[in-house]
Amino acid sequence: MQTKARTLPLSKRGMSFETVMWLFTRLTALAMYGFIFIGIVGAFVMGAQNDMSFVEVLRWALMPNTGHVTYTNVPEISPYASMFWKSVASLFFLTAAGHGVHGVVVILDDYFAKPSQRKWIRFWNISIVAVIIPIGIYVIWMG
Repeated sequence: MQTKARTLPLSKRGMSFETVMWLFTRLTALAMYGFIFIGIVGAFVMGAQNDMSFVEVLRWALMPNTGHVTYTNVPEISPYASMFWKSVASLFFLTAAGHGVHGVVVILDDYFAKPSQRKWIRFWNISIVAVIIPIGIYVIWMG
């Protein structure tokens, strides 16, 4: 007696919106780990160069923004205000925002079954993120 395979072969699966969003969630999580690693390495290098305390190094590693080191004992802040670190912070912020809003929508889909409720929840989540993203980018680049 031959048993049937429980899943479709890869050639017959196709790409659906859910598959793309599943892949998006995994890739953004990996990207955030990469940005955290870049921040930690950069914080240790800059911390060694500027004699920063461990708290200052952690501040910089978790969110590379010049506002985090302005009120510390770091003598020179200009390395922190470079295009590289602003770009890293912006990409980290955009990746986290996309990952987070998708996660919230997936979680709330479990609690709201009607299509009209799901549509409103998605609308409000995307609207909130559409307001927060420009504010966050402004703070990173102008703050």
